[in-house]
Amino acid sequence: MALISCENLTLGYDGKPILQGLNFTVNAGDYLCIVGENGSGKSTLMRTLLHLQPPMGGKITMGDGLTQDELGYLPQQTAWQQDFPASVREIVQSGCQGHCGLRPWYNKKEKALVAANLAKMGLTELQNRCYRELSGGQQQRVLLARALCATQKVLLLDEPVSGLDPLVTAEMYQLIADLNRSDGVAVIMISHDMGAALSYASHILHIGESIFFGTLDEYRQSEQGRRFAEADIADIAENGSEVTAR
Repeated sequence: MALISCENLTLGYDGKPILQGLNFTVNAGDYLCIVGENGSGKSTLMRTLLHLQPPMGGKITMGDGLTQDELGYLPQQTAWQQDFPASVREIVQSGCQGHCGLRPWYNKKEKALVAANLAKMGLTELQNRCYRELSGGQQQRVLLARALCATQKVLLLDEPVSGLDPLVTAEMYQLIADLNRSDGVAVIMISHDMGAALSYASHILHIGESIFFGTLDEYRQSEQGRRFAEADIADIAENGSEVTAR
């Protein structure tokens, strides 16, 4: 059974639908990139998947034992988040709160999970540092380690490389790919970076005036995929450098 199934979803806010007739599934080991024009509803879809707002129609079903508190989430960075006055370990450990229930402390299993994810993200030596003293790339690895403490099944990533330099961006994408391929964690990622989507994704969900959901190869052959590829080529020719889809 799929980890997440979305059937005939209608999404919107303030009583106004912005996206209708949305159908897709996410299975264990999938790497789904959500792409599309600005304002097409990508962030609204992410909030709906996280149960931060209800769909206006349709339904979301979770399977394979997945529960709401087992969704690992890495949000877009904000200035407030970047200046958060807590230690690296405290932030990563907060990802275990969904496992604690009413218990006001972390048990040995949760502490071991924190240590393992700190090590996995190369953060062990930084665990006592203040989060706001870290570089942007280090902060994103902290937030990814936090998300991993919440889940071993599904990561939801909202433009995880926004604001990072090219080298750190490549490292971040590789970390995510390793988690997907080696650890079997399903990835759902909003991205404006079509190059990354076409390099890493197993499936594409393209939303906008029309909707596409399918495998990467199917997307390359679709009208939406060809149109976005042509737009990228035109922008590269005009600007003389690689750009990302809008």
